[in-house]
Amino acid sequence: MTTPPPGLRERKKQATREALREAALRLAVERGPDQVRVEDIAEAAGVSPRTYNNYFASREQAIVSAVTADREARIAAAVAARPAGVRLADAVTEAVVEQYTDTGEREHKALLLITTGTALRDAFLDATAGIEPPLTAVITERLDHAGAHTARVLAASVAAAVRIALEGWLRPAGHTESAKSSGAGGLVVPSGSLPDRLRSALAPLAPAFDAAERHTRP
Repeated sequence: MTTPPPGLRERKKQATREALREAALRLAVERGPDQVRVEDIAEAAGVSPRTYNNYFASREQAIVSAVTADREARIAAAVAARPAGVRLADAVTEAVVEQYTDTGEREHKALLLITTGTALRDAFLDATAGIEPPLTAVITERLDHAGAHTARVLAASVAAAVRIALEGWLRPAGHTESAKSSGAGGLVVPSGSLPDRLRSALAPLAPAFDAAERHTRP
């Protein structure tokens, strides 16, 4: 099925969202995240704070969105682009690994910024929930529309697995339970190979993907 191109209204909304997230990231890099207000981001993007609130719930969400923008849709598109004969579990795993690790210098610098504060890290981890809706649609199609409920469960499980992998990777230096309970932000030092962590977190889902595919075969 071919998706129709977005209309003028939708294109304007997309342009506004992009302007806000780019302004948020630029100001955070220039001033430091704690020195950026919602009003500053709105002004830099040429909109009102009220308009800003229609798109993002916090400054952290806007900053993180500049890094994660459209990643969820790209993961779903990558799965859809895999040949039909490719095992669904493999298609999903490779799409996730590709989209989370194939980043440019800009995204790398932004990720370093995100690791400096607890609120930004939490927003980055929360963004993984966005994987579920577009991935559900793709999995449903791959299962020949015979398992819409199953597709949603699988997609939600993928989102949870990705979050777990990222939590393990973004481990605060000198992390202790006492530091956690005190609310200390701390510098985060990525731990281990992110591709390996993602594959390890997604591996337990493979039997469920395989079972879903077998169930839909004639």
